[in-house]
Amino acid sequence: MPHSVSLITTIASSFGLALLMGLIANRLKLPALVGYLIAGILIGPATPGFVADLGLSSQLAEIGVILLMFGVGLHFSLEDLLAVRHIAVPGAIVRMIVATALGAGLATFWGWGVGASIVFGLCLSVASTVVLIKALEQRGTLQSVNGQIAVGWLVVEDLAMVLVLVLLPPLSGWLGGHAADVADAATHGLLATLAIALVKISIFVAFMLVVGRRVFPWLLGYVANTGSRELFTLSVVAAAVVIAYGSAKLFGVSFALGAFFAGMLMRESHLSHRAAQESLPLRDAFSVLFFVSVGMLFDPAILVHQPLRVLAVVAIIILGKSLVSFFLVLAFRYPLNTALTVSASLAQIGEFSFILAGLGMSLGLLPHEGQSLILAGALISISLNQLVFKAVEPAQEWIRSRSSLARVLEKSTDPLAELPMTVTSSYVTNHIVIVGYGRVGQRIGQSLVERGLHFVVAEQNRELVEKLRENGLHAVAGDASDPAVLIQAHIARAQVLVIAIPDTLRARRMIETARLLNPDVEVLVRTHSDEEATLLRNENAGTVFLGEHELALSMTRHLLEKISAK
Repeated sequence: MPHSVSLITTIASSFGLALLMGLIANRLKLPALVGYLIAGILIGPATPGFVADLGLSSQLAEIGVILLMFGVGLHFSLEDLLAVRHIAVPGAIVRMIVATALGAGLATFWGWGVGASIVFGLCLSVASTVVLIKALEQRGTLQSVNGQIAVGWLVVEDLAMVLVLVLLPPLSGWLGGHAADVADAATHGLLATLAIALVKISIFVAFMLVVGRRVFPWLLGYVANTGSRELFTLSVVAAAVVIAYGSAKLFGVSFALGAFFAGMLMRESHLSHRAAQESLPLRDAFSVLFFVSVGMLFDPAILVHQPLRVLAVVAIIILGKSLVSFFLVLAFRYPLNTALTVSASLAQIGEFSFILAGLGMSLGLLPHEGQSLILAGALISISLNQLVFKAVEPAQEWIRSRSSLARVLEKSTDPLAELPMTVTSSYVTNHIVIVGYGRVGQRIGQSLVERGLHFVVAEQNRELVEKLRENGLHAVAGDASDPAVLIQAHIARAQVLVIAIPDTLRARRMIETARLLNPDVEVLVRTHSDEEATLLRNENAGTVFLGEHELALSMTRHLLEKISAK
């Protein structure tokens, strides 16, 4: 029977060529996603030969974004989001304003109009959800404080971009867009449009917090009780896609933001880890289609015709935005490692940039050259993002090797970086040092409080350190891979060091410092993979634990046994 197979053709060509180019990229010691992007270029309209269906590819990629953000929400609690609101909200807003000004200034220098310059600048100001999450997941830092700040920052950017997409059509007339939009703006009014958008977003957030927080965990538990693995997997995927679609249609928010909130609230269920595991294969597969679809949009001719402009755009995305993020994080008195990690996380652009560029062209604001430059900037910045991440550690070492500069950047005068003078010497003798006070660290700390045992927390989240001190617990703010932080926690006189963050590289530095200052200290360390656990055990790093909820119980039990034995 004759029928259209464009969907099957698009999926087959995308996956097949992505696999081939990904393997080649891996062989050349390049990130696999570079291969996926090249695969998209090869089957895109800008290159000769077979051309896949761009519309279908973009929709498939959107499913990947939905599943990815749903998975992030399953690991990112509302408490995590609120914990970083003091830096995420002002930081994201200020960075978007500065990045937009840089992009708009560059476009104005090229002779573009006001509307084109503003849209171009906004497109360069927002980072890619998919690239950010992939990079954090690969490094096991998605659930760290640095990961929470980067994701929280991105959520604020997404909310801001939703408002931009709503307000741009009524504003386009004044910005030099199509004449029809002037009449539309006059009819509806800018303030009315803004008010409607804010009301919709507020209703969406309230609905998710009041209704979703109760319904989603119940639904997951109900389906799990059927005993059917297929139904459980279906319920996870259906919840992610249906809620994302409904949120976009009813409340005007993005698919990604709707899926993120759905996952974040479904995390209230004790089955959230199983849900994340069940959705992982689909999430990985569809995220590949995202990179392929980005490559399909790219026209390589722009690299030949406008190389200097492409270079300028890439400089704003990777250098300009990174420097702004770097100094903003330091201004909030977070450690150097946090500033560098957040800067690297946001040094690229992605899906929202494409959506806004398309809207700008449809409204007659952005020229075709602008879209080509944005796509070139996205392709290059995404390809280089892993290299930018690899530069974080060398950059940190270089800065710290310049002691005078490092003292300024690390904010050594921060009052939260030192224990209060009221802490007695007996309290910080034979005590326990807990690095990281997230979900695992909190469970361990609560058990120690119940037993009256002394401990000091080393935590990068300054707001959390303030809260701990208000509750009568002793904590110091800073990155514990910096020896000064462990010294402030009196590691030299500690009985046990508990590393409750899944960051193996930093954990090894902490262990090295701790054993240099206190050779007899007992070390309990958390990791997120079997490979890293094996590496730590081979280095005799201490007692290694994997997992999260069960891990917290196991670490606490082992810790109490060690203390009792002494």
